[in-house]
Amino acid sequence: MSDRDEKPKNPLKSALMLSGVVVFMGAMAWAAVPFYDWFCRVTGFGGTTGVAAQASDTILDKTIKIRFDGSVERDFPWEFKPVQRTMEVRLGETGLAFYEATNTSDRPIAGTASYNVSPYSAGGYFTKIDCFCFELQVLEPGESVMMPVTFYVDPEITEDLDAKFAKVITLSYTFHETDLPEEYAALDATVAPEADQN
Repeated sequence: MSDRDEKPKNPLKSALMLSGVVVFMGAMAWAAVPFYDWFCRVTGFGGTTGVAAQASDTILDKTIKIRFDGSVERDFPWEFKPVQRTMEVRLGETGLAFYEATNTSDRPIAGTASYNVSPYSAGGYFTKIDCFCFELQVLEPGESVMMPVTFYVDPEITEDLDAKFAKVITLSYTFHETDLPEEYAALDATVAPEADQN
């Protein structure tokens, strides 16, 4: 039987199969971001930290140095830096660190902080109990605030083949500008006409 004698394929079936592939690929692309975020939070991959509701039950007699780093995105009108550059804590011990932020502009600015832990292998063991990075921060013109982060290094780090050799963990934050909350936007809308009348 030659190629010419083969029965032609059903174009409707082919179109349906192609549509199915397109829909499946679109669904996978849509799910990739939340799945990757979940994966990073569970494993600490890529320097993502853990989160806990309370302090660790176990404290080991082994210490680790924590280094703090702070920066802002380009043209973001805040000064942002750690109050203390380094701290030494025991594994499982609750640590409290502060970052100082100042709005150097003449308008209210909203910001959110992205964060990272290095080495990446230690990310899942650096556990935050409370952090300024969990919420949107708004600073008035010229306002300065102290922003706390409460954390511990999970003692289970000693059982990780890679992370157990970490002597220093660096916690880095970068602030990015974001839209002001609605109450600020409403306030701006009321203040603008008043300023025009003066």
